[in-house]
Amino acid sequence: MAAYEMQVSVITKYLEEQSNPDHASFVFAYTVTIKNTGTVPAQVIARHWIITDAKDHVEEVQGLGVVGHQPFLQPGQSFEYSSGTQLKTPQGSMKGSYFCVAEDGHRFDAPIPEFVLSLPRTLH
Repeated sequence: MAAYEMQVSVITKYLEEQSNPDHASFVFAYTVTIKNTGTVPAQVIARHWIITDAKDHVEEVQGLGVVGHQPFLQPGQSFEYSSGTQLKTPQGSMKGSYFCVAEDGHRFDAPIPEFVLSLPRTLH
């Protein structure tokens, strides 16, 4: 088991009521769970997202904390939050990383695996 490791999982949802396809506005919510799978307590300090739409337009978002928090996680502890993004296409993807600092001062990045944002399939 690694000393410095966070596991990140994401669940997405298309927000039809907030979207306006006629004006190229597709809104998605995502819920992120960050779990300290390492052996050392660590704090999530900052985030870096890379958001790509179906036309390969890339937007990068960086900032301190996650939804106004910088959670300090003991080994085995999780932090969950929800946020959202808006795309100009009905599909896209997101990936990135969290910058973390362990209790002993060690700095490390926790990768956010790429996930897809897509309208649900509809049957006609």
